[in-house]
Amino acid sequence: MIRVVVADDQTLVRAGLRGIVESANDLTVVGEAATGLQAVEQARRELPDLVLMDVRMPEMDGIEATRLITSSTAVRVLILTTFNLDEYVYGALRGGASGFLLKDTPPLDLLAAIRVIAAGDALLAPGITRRLIEEFAARPEPDPFPTTPVALEAVTDREREVLTLVAKGLTNAEIAQRLHISPGTAKTHVRRLLAKLNARDRVQLVIIAYQTGLITIR
Repeated sequence: MIRVVVADDQTLVRAGLRGIVESANDLTVVGEAATGLQAVEQARRELPDLVLMDVRMPEMDGIEATRLITSSTAVRVLILTTFNLDEYVYGALRGGASGFLLKDTPPLDLLAAIRVIAAGDALLAPGITRRLIEEFAARPEPDPFPTTPVALEAVTDREREVLTLVAKGLTNAEIAQRLHISPGTAKTHVRRLLAKLNARDRVQLVIIAYQTGLITIR
């Protein structure tokens, strides 16, 4: 059972998200939060698999709440926002968020996203992944997980190929098709990259690919 905390300052929105989550047999809501501070407290107390996090909340915004949650627990955070490429999203990714979706995402897609992130992958809203990451990578703010080209020394040539394709937004299935390998092998390569580069998820792998110069901004 995937355990979820719902964090949003609007009561009706929380109720709606709870209803969507609990419509699935493999998901359950173990807590709700109306402020960022409550979200941190719920995450630390309940240790859910994932927090559905609104960005704009009282007491503490979703960015700071995300940073505190991911730095002190293994809980993953999925950001929900009404703004496409919202300025807040960049801060949330730097804070350790594993996913970003718009609030108008269809319910079935939201449930799929929760499962993807709970399983250890990362997810960004379809259609904006490359723009979002490229803009993120081009920003000069200090990075919470600085990486140099030296970090890639332990990465094999095949793993570099896989990392490049991850950075271009391809899924494991698409990577497998491109490299003529099985999806299971592609997943294994990604798992090894996560371990070798000490990355939390695919979002961090993408950022590392840009920071080390494996992928460059056009």
